[in-house]
Amino acid sequence: MVLRSLEHKLESLLEGLFGRAFRTNVQPVELARKLAKEMDEHRTISVSRVYVPNEYVLYLSSEDREQFSGYEASLLGELQEYLIEHARREGYALLTQPRVLVETDPDLDVGEFGIATRMAQPKGAALVSDAPQVEAGATMIYRPRTPPAEAEPAPASSPEREVVTLVVDGTPYEVTKRRVVLGRSRECDIRLADPVASRRHAELRQDGAAYWLVDLDSTNGVEVNGTRTKRAKLDPGDTITVGSTTIEFRRELP
Repeated sequence: MVLRSLEHKLESLLEGLFGRAFRTNVQPVELARKLAKEMDEHRTISVSRVYVPNEYVLYLSSEDREQFSGYEASLLGELQEYLIEHARREGYALLTQPRVLVETDPDLDVGEFGIATRMAQPKGAALVSDAPQVEAGATMIYRPRTPPAEAEPAPASSPEREVVTLVVDGTPYEVTKRRVVLGRSRECDIRLADPVASRRHAELRQDGAAYWLVDLDSTNGVEVNGTRTKRAKLDPGDTITVGSTTIEFRRELP
C-alpha cells in the first residue's frame, strides 16, 4: 500500500508540476520503477542479509533534465523515499539510506535515461562486518518503447556478420558477448597482466547497435582517446587506456 501511495504521489507530480513537461519525455513514475528494478537486479546475498546498492545516479539528456528544472530536488526526494519503501518491503539491507543523484549526459536522446548503481560505505563509519565489497555496476540504458515496425520481406541473402574486436597491446580479442569485463582478475573476460589495472577495471557493453565503455569504479580510471571518462560511447578506431594498457576498439566486416 505504501509503494502504491508513493506511485500515486509521483503520478500527481506528473499531472501537476511535471505533467506538461513530460508528455513526450522521461516519466517520473518510470524512473521510480526502473530504480527499483536496478535495486532488485544488483542485490548481493551476504552471510545473514541481502544487501542492495545505496547510491543511484540517473543520467538524463539535457532536454529531459531541463523539463523539470526547479523541481529536481523534490523529484529526487520522492525517488529516494520510493527506494526506501521498496527495500523495506523486500527485506533488503542498506548501508545507508538510498541516495539518488542526477547528471546530464549529452549522448542520450530525449526519452532515454541511464542508471548506475553503487554500494557505498558511509564515510567515517566502521565497515559493516558482513557487508560485501561490491564494485560499481555498469550503467543500464533505458529507451522509450516504440511500436513494432511492419514486417519486411526477408532479404535474398543474409548480410555478413559484423566483427567487433578489442586489440589489447597488439593482441586481438573478438567480442562475442554483450558484456565483456576487463581487469586483472581471472574471472574477467579479458584478463590484463597490468599491475596498474584494477581487478575488475572496466566493461565493454553492447546496447542495441552501440558499444559503450564503462569504468567499474577503478582505482586509476579509464581514458578514451586521451580523455578521462566514466562512461563513453565508442566509435571504430577509438583508443582506450586501462591502467597502463592500450586497447583499440574495432568494428568491421570480415
